[in-house]
Amino acid sequence: MHELKIPASGPKREFYADLRVQLAALLEGETDLIANTANTASLLYHALPDVNWAGFYFLKAGELVLGPFNGKPACVRIAMGKGVCGSAAAARKSLLVADVHAFPGHIACDVASRSELVVP
Repeated sequence: MHELKIPASGPKREFYADLRVQLAALLEGETDLIANTANTASLLYHALPDVNWAGFYFLKAGELVLGPFNGKPACVRIAMGKGVCGSAAAARKSLLVADVHAFPGHIACDVASRSELVVP
């Protein structure tokens, strides 16, 4: 069993270094994709302040399909190029959107979401 240790607030560099150490410990010796993405989503969701959803989508047959996550229920399938997730996946680039309501074609899976960071 892994004991979650929320890094102390302080310099971001130290916070993320602590988080990286915990993630490495969670993933050590495990090769299963689902297990590792589930633990990664859980760690990020519980450790990052103000995050209301953390998870993964997998590219299958040309569309994004929901994988392990923590938070409210999410869109199950997202077309490439649609919404923030589909746009980041199509461009194969990380996308940080400060105001999702101003993003053309935003898909509102959770109306509480105000911003999104998507890392393909």
